[in-house]
Amino acid sequence: MKNFDSSCGVPSGGQGASGLVLAEQLNSGCFCSSLDVAALRAALSTELGDAKVFELVTERCPYLFSSRPVFIAETQTKRIAEVIAAIESVIAMPAYRQFALDHAPEIARHDPGGAKGVFFGYDFHLRDESVGLIEINTNAGGAMLNAAMAKAHRACCSTDAQMVASVESGAVLEDAIVAMFRAEWAASNRGKALATIAIVDAHPEDQYLYPEFLLFQQLFERHGLTAVIADPAAFEFRDGVLWRDDIAIDLVYNRLTDFLLELPDSASLRAAYLANAVVLTPHPQAHALYANKRNLSTLTSAAQLQALGVPQAVQDVLIANIPATELVTQENAGRLWTQRRQLFFKPLAGYGGRAAYRGDKLTKGVWSDIVAGDYIAQALVRPGERAGGERADATSLKFDIRSYVYAGQVQWTAARVYQGQTTNFRTPGGGFAPVYSLPDDTVLRQIERIAEG
Repeated sequence: MKNFDSSCGVPSGGQGASGLVLAEQLNSGCFCSSLDVAALRAALSTELGDAKVFELVTERCPYLFSSRPVFIAETQTKRIAEVIAAIESVIAMPAYRQFALDHAPEIARHDPGGAKGVFFGYDFHLRDESVGLIEINTNAGGAMLNAAMAKAHRACCSTDAQMVASVESGAVLEDAIVAMFRAEWAASNRGKALATIAIVDAHPEDQYLYPEFLLFQQLFERHGLTAVIADPAAFEFRDGVLWRDDIAIDLVYNRLTDFLLELPDSASLRAAYLANAVVLTPHPQAHALYANKRNLSTLTSAAQLQALGVPQAVQDVLIANIPATELVTQENAGRLWTQRRQLFFKPLAGYGGRAAYRGDKLTKGVWSDIVAGDYIAQALVRPGERAGGERADATSLKFDIRSYVYAGQVQWTAARVYQGQTTNFRTPGGGFAPVYSLPDDTVLRQIERIAEG
């Protein structure tokens, strides 16, 4: 077992201290860095055979990786898995699917041909005893970056076994990613081997996470697939085939925030998708079933869940762990304004924290826009806190937890550390952080050992 860094200075939890208390002590009292920059450079550079990605990260997004891990209790990890399983069970119900799709645009009712959708991101706030699912995303970024990061974190306030498992899991995650895309292709029954993948986003080279697109491209190519990175306007749909220059595209890894392919630049993708000429993942139906924020009002309404036939035990999990959510209407606007300090407001079509507001920050002018627009009001669940800076001049950072999920199974869980209203990857000391889920007895032994020096 490695020696723990005495600079942590975490106090002993004492006999009988819970995992929740002990994890909080580590988050507030651990100041040792576990990110090995040289190892990170190697992890990012080996993907391309040079240092291009590492240099891009350093120049464009220097706060993409936190230098410190985030600790949570195993009880919280289990609760997160329980919430995800409960939601997946509801979304699998024909009654729910019909209800959600009845409220969605026509393209969401198009049969995606077996593809489930890659990289669903379940985002949680953990604070004290509470676990709150904030939202679900269907094109969650960061998985490849987390695979690289796992190879670059070294021992901090955790056991050797946990650290070795974390490093090894980076390579395992990469293999799982390739297997996931092959599974999407196989589920679509195309009758031939997957050969080409397009990684698609608007103006991809200008995207903040463009370095990740390069990592995906190289991962696919190492596994014998032709991979291109392209803007949606770069495609042409002709003769029943989606083309990018002279390359016929089999599968599109969709990172667009044009979730319903409504913009003019998405016309060729839309035509190919509706003609079943390409496997698109994630697709509009996945967004309608999972990521449309209207769904959160359904998943937190006992009356609607009962009407859909959701078992009582599943209802209990959802209502206890998803912040109460309702649509903002002219009828409830007065009440919601009065309660605004306990609420967070998000646009139905929003993403990445855009046009989202904490109620205690609202002005009358913004409130008028919210009432006139399509918004939800969600009970405020404050994020967890992680110590930043140095012990002598410590800062308080926030963190949320993102679980990457495919076909109902959690592939990876990471933290996003930040300051401000929402995650931004522009906070010194912030960025993606590994998450160490620690059983009560493990944390207790570690903290007592640190305290003993």
